[in-house]
Amino acid sequence: MNPRIIKHAVDTGMLNYVDHETPRHYFLSGHADEACLEQFAESIIRDCIYLAESTASGRDAEAIQDAIREHFGVSE
Repeated sequence: MNPRIIKHAVDTGMLNYVDHETPRHYFLSGHADEACLEQFAESIIRDCIYLAESTASGRDAEAIQDAIREHFGVSE
């Protein structure tokens, strides 16, 4: 799995990992709920918005960010 997705999943409580094993083994959190899923999705969407901001310029960046926010229903 992509390391960025793993980081988002761990940061939002969707995944846990067994720290003492190499390589790390991740597993779905038994405590994850709808709020965790929403946080996970929003963190990935915000990462996409940041990527649009850092790669596009001016009005193009704003238009891309707004389109992503509107498409996924995420506020600033």
